[in-house]
Amino acid sequence: MKPNKRLDKILAVAKDNLERRSVRSKANREHLDYVCGYLPNRACVRLLMSCLLAKIDRKEVDPRKPYTEIGTPDCFSGRSYDERYLSRFIQVNRLPCNPTTAFLTPVLRNINRPLNRDSALIGRPRELYERTLLLLEEVALGRESAELMLTDIIRILVAMRDERLQRLKSLQEGLRGDLAALPLSSEAIVELIQQHLRCKNSSRLPVLIIAAAYEAVSGQLGERRKPLHSHNAADEQTGAGGDVEITLENDERVRTIYEMKQKSVTHDDIDRALHKIATLDQRVDNYIFITTDVIVREVVEYANGQYESTGGTEFAILDCIGFLRHFLHLFHRHRTAFLNSYQELVLSEPDSAVSLPLKEVFLTLRQQAEAES
Repeated sequence: MKPNKRLDKILAVAKDNLERRSVRSKANREHLDYVCGYLPNRACVRLLMSCLLAKIDRKEVDPRKPYTEIGTPDCFSGRSYDERYLSRFIQVNRLPCNPTTAFLTPVLRNINRPLNRDSALIGRPRELYERTLLLLEEVALGRESAELMLTDIIRILVAMRDERLQRLKSLQEGLRGDLAALPLSSEAIVELIQQHLRCKNSSRLPVLIIAAAYEAVSGQLGERRKPLHSHNAADEQTGAGGDVEITLENDERVRTIYEMKQKSVTHDDIDRALHKIATLDQRVDNYIFITTDVIVREVVEYANGQYESTGGTEFAILDCIGFLRHFLHLFHRHRTAFLNSYQELVLSEPDSAVSLPLKEVFLTLRQQAEAES
């Protein structure tokens, strides 16, 4: 059976009875609970899943040898199993794991030796790696079944996912439903979004802010945004000019492009944008950088100087919160529509772009803001 089919079968078994445990040893069950439940570091659970899947697929391999550089007949490429089979499985099933392979994390890359229990893996916390290596050894020595251990891992992850999704649902249901109540002010919404942007792993949020703004007032503007591309997709791969592309209501031509930066915009950023728009079929009216960092006056002047050389494309560099504040006051009557659109985009984004904790934080912040208003 192919590894992807095997994963689907194991998932079905795990979901059939979430309360059942398959790992034989009570101590190993405790180790597994610790590794799967340690949220600050998700690399080890993906490492375990990759090695166990390889062992299930090829009985002759040693799950402690996920590097072909080891050079023995029982070694294998853990990264290949991870990227080829696990990445999509984790994404489709929204399992609480790293969005990318464990084998590119600093601790687990560039290794050419088995992951034995005495391996000096410099990872934090140390206990997490010690328990992970112990579990790999238990499978390698035949004291635990690779398939049963992987079943337990998926069972734990599904339970964690369902618990988080239930929390999201409860938070959504807890939002105020009184239509007669005073809606949040523009400044209260700005403060809410600012707090959300301060959270970890929030790099996707500025894109959603711009997308939600156009979603809220597209009927008034006669403009619409094109569908957003994947968070990790490069513009060169998608053919996009930037993070958000705006067209007229009945015209596919891109008129305005927004590019998001979590750093100060540089001359090089302007030059790359010039190169991108030069490859487009038609001239773009506006190329707007939205940054959450400091705006450098010299770079603004360089951007402004591109109007004539591009035949009429305006370049601008705007502060993210400044843009949002002006938008909400300009379209004051549509501020709640913006907030609802932003919430919908945040909740509908894949977990690899906006994590479940980040979704929970937004709903909690909105609850608090509405309770205080």
